[in-house]
Amino acid sequence: QVGQDRATKILEFIGDRIVNPQNGEKPFLDPHHPAEYDKTKKIYGGRDEFLRLGAEGFTQKILKEKRLYVTDTTMRDAQQSLFATRMRTRDIIDAAPAANAYLEHAFSAECWGGATYDTAYRFLKESPWRRLATLRQLMPNTLLQMLLRASNAVGYSNYPDNVVKEFIRVSADRGIDVFRIFDSLNWIENMKMPVEEALKTGKIVEGTICYTGDISSPNEKKYTLDYYLKKAKEIEAMGCHILTIKDMAGLLKPYAAKTLITELKKELKIPVNLHTHDTTGSGVSTVLMAVEAGVDIADMAIESMSSLTSQPSMNTIVSMLKGTERDTQLDIEELHQASEYYAKVREVYKPFESGMYSPNAEIYKYEIPGGQYSNLLAQVKDMGEKDRFDDIKRLYKEANDLLGNIVKVTPTSKVVGDLAIFMFKNDLNKDNILTVGKDLSYPESVVEYFKGMIGQPDGGFPEEFQKIVLKGQEPITVRPGTLLESLDLEQIEAYLKSKFDLSGFTPLEVRQKAVSYAMYPKVYEDYCVHLEAYNDVSQLQSHVYFYGLRPREETFVDIGQGKTLIIKYISKTPADNEGKCTLTFEVNGAVREVVIEDKNEMVHVNQKPKADKSDPKQIGSSIPGTVCQIFVKEGDKVDVNTPLLVVEAMKIETTIVSKTAGVVEKVYVSEGEKVNSEDLLVTFKL
Repeated sequence: QVGQDRATKILEFIGDRIVNPQNGEKPFLDPHHPAEYDKTKKIYGGRDEFLRLGAEGFTQKILKEKRLYVTDTTMRDAQQSLFATRMRTRDIIDAAPAANAYLEHAFSAECWGGATYDTAYRFLKESPWRRLATLRQLMPNTLLQMLLRASNAVGYSNYPDNVVKEFIRVSADRGIDVFRIFDSLNWIENMKMPVEEALKTGKIVEGTICYTGDISSPNEKKYTLDYYLKKAKEIEAMGCHILTIKDMAGLLKPYAAKTLITELKKELKIPVNLHTHDTTGSGVSTVLMAVEAGVDIADMAIESMSSLTSQPSMNTIVSMLKGTERDTQLDIEELHQASEYYAKVREVYKPFESGMYSPNAEIYKYEIPGGQYSNLLAQVKDMGEKDRFDDIKRLYKEANDLLGNIVKVTPTSKVVGDLAIFMFKNDLNKDNILTVGKDLSYPESVVEYFKGMIGQPDGGFPEEFQKIVLKGQEPITVRPGTLLESLDLEQIEAYLKSKFDLSGFTPLEVRQKAVSYAMYPKVYEDYCVHLEAYNDVSQLQSHVYFYGLRPREETFVDIGQGKTLIIKYISKTPADNEGKCTLTFEVNGAVREVVIEDKNEMVHVNQKPKADKSDPKQIGSSIPGTVCQIFVKEGDKVDVNTPLLVVEAMKIETTIVSKTAGVVEKVYVSEGEKVNSEDLLVTFKL
């Protein structure tokens, strides 16, 4: 009976994808198989050397070597930058044994952290922790690297210190060897605690400076060469084993890279690593100039997953350095085999591609990070405004200026993006926002930024705009973690055990679930609810997960305990009067039917009244989205700027506040309800 229930849940998931497609028409795809590699090869990799020498011994050995070490970003930043972090664990682990072989002489594989954490739960309905544990098992000789957003961990706001510390500890226990730690504002104060905690684990710690501006420009006054050298020395003084320059938007020009790396190598006694994107088309040149200047490690992606919003091509750079003193010692034939695997996998993810087909030198002007470009486009598509993407890119530049010309990397890049989209939806620009926009409720990320909850930017906050956004709230000037109360992780564990079946999980596994909930309570609960509704869908082939099946098409799925379901989709009836379709499948030769609601048939015209912007007694939604929290009810007394409810859309949360003091007359929406811009949400009696 349990097996039959599991099968039914899987069929219902596939059926929903067939009846209610989310990713367009299913493409015709060639089947792909796990990446090929020489299974007889005896491997002694970077992790073996790290385990022998320790973090300091191994990184100092790198410092003394002539050859260039490589970090492979394919499994994390490359797929995040090319198609909005949608690559599923199934496709990543099919490449893992081959990666363990071809990276024998490399430094590391960046495969976890950053946006991969929440998108696994949010969009892929799978556990990022299971991905890490599986990669650790399949890549025993390779250093596994993660991206940690300092006090933001892998989230978009600061978390209490105890949550960040526990996350670092559990990540190390589950298999992370290298922590790349950065602060989104390059605020060293925010990096100290996470760096100290990561050092305690005995793993390798990369202290990171995010690159922005242009050190080669005589007009650059804020992000100068001296700015980067000063930050680098502070990071070295913290005890980091490696200094990384993280160039998210591909803004580091080749000659600027040569200057920067040359000067860093003079000043530091630890290896220097360069991370750049190829968005502007200069990525390979930038890496080669850095190599000429003596950079110790450089980030690259496998050829078929490289370039444009991703990292420069590993295959190209490895080939160019062959026979030189900086030869990486990587095998180009092995890299070609890996590239062929990823080329086939990538076909599945075309709906999520960034839409960039050639280098874009405009990025030097807009400064949109490669990892955000595809996400920003996905948000714009979701709003039905794909044709207006150029307008939103221009507003991105204006939003950055309004925020004080800040470093742009998650989560600050999200702040800029959220503000740009908000400006677009409300017909705002840099010239009218201080007047027309003074009474509007701004996205939660923008409010948090101006409150100081992300950190303190160099040069401070633009005060006039800060006052408009905060509406009387007092900003902080200290590290946010010192003000946030610790979360009781044991209490969270008890809550999760009371709500979901966690029997059979080890204490470490239960703790990682509590940490996930602490950082993403709603996203994690939604994932658990999905798991109960549809069972574990991570075993589905990716083309089935994203598109469902065509009539007469067949797939297989392992549901555990050595049981495999062979599923063939037969037919679908038209929707009945209740908007429901009956789908027929064959499961291991037996006919099964499931009933699926056709959401297209169930769409009703949105008849919500619109708010009168000129009437302070009426509050409308400033963005289209879903009402995820309501704080007031009819009869409640409110003051000016009292939070009323939260509307969420594509990771943008906006807290709607009252414009006036009074009594709530009526709440027009409920939690979970979708709203459009200017839909009436709440009315007041004065």
